[in-house]
Amino acid sequence: MSHDPRVSDLPPHLSTSIIPPPLGQSSVNVLLLLHGLGDTKDSFTNLAKQMSLPETTCIIIQAPTPLPFDLGGFHWGDDITFNQSQGTMDYDTGFDKASRILKEDIVENILIRKCGYKHRNILFFGYGQGGIAAIAAALAVKTELGGLVSIGGPLSSSSFDKLDSGVKNRTPLIVLGGSSSTLITQSALSDLKKAFQTVEYTKWPRSGDGMPRNRDEMLPIMKFFARRLQSKSGVPEGSVEIG
Repeated sequence: MSHDPRVSDLPPHLSTSIIPPPLGQSSVNVLLLLHGLGDTKDSFTNLAKQMSLPETTCIIIQAPTPLPFDLGGFHWGDDITFNQSQGTMDYDTGFDKASRILKEDIVENILIRKCGYKHRNILFFGYGQGGIAAIAAALAVKTELGGLVSIGGPLSSSSFDKLDSGVKNRTPLIVLGGSSSTLITQSALSDLKKAFQTVEYTKWPRSGDGMPRNRDEMLPIMKFFARRLQSKSGVPEGSVEIG
């Protein structure tokens, strides 16, 4: 591996934060965290610190486009549209720009070519619209990644339209959402299973797709990380990974 990711490695047009592995640990994995619609990178920077994932560098990426009308916050969509009947912003407005930035600028050019990581050591964590962007990016990469966590983020209509019939992405996905007032409906799950070979679903016994509120709600995510994060602890120098 050439070197651990540095902010100076990342595209200057993006606002990013990097949380290194716990003190004294090498960086074997990279977790890319994508916030929800109208948020900034700050909340997920705090989340990355709290998770303190072993041997994992967390890169928190702020969505590239600010919301209009001085609303504050940023979004991942190609466009911004408003639902007049509900008085809300539409979340599914195309993700070509976001998936191109994440796939080409971050994953391929920086993490793989410059820093020397393998696809298997790169994971995504997205919330809401950030989850949709993460799914779009993983499908664009095509090669199996370490894993993908999407909280309240389904498959976008544009990603669905690009699916290759009969060919499923091998990146393991865990998707989480509420038991009501959720975007993770049975139809949404069916679409995700058409796109990904392995889909794990956790339905929280509450309304809405907000972030985990307690240890029980966070536990499925941490178990997923425990299965998918690679480790070199106790591995002799010079050993070759098999599989």
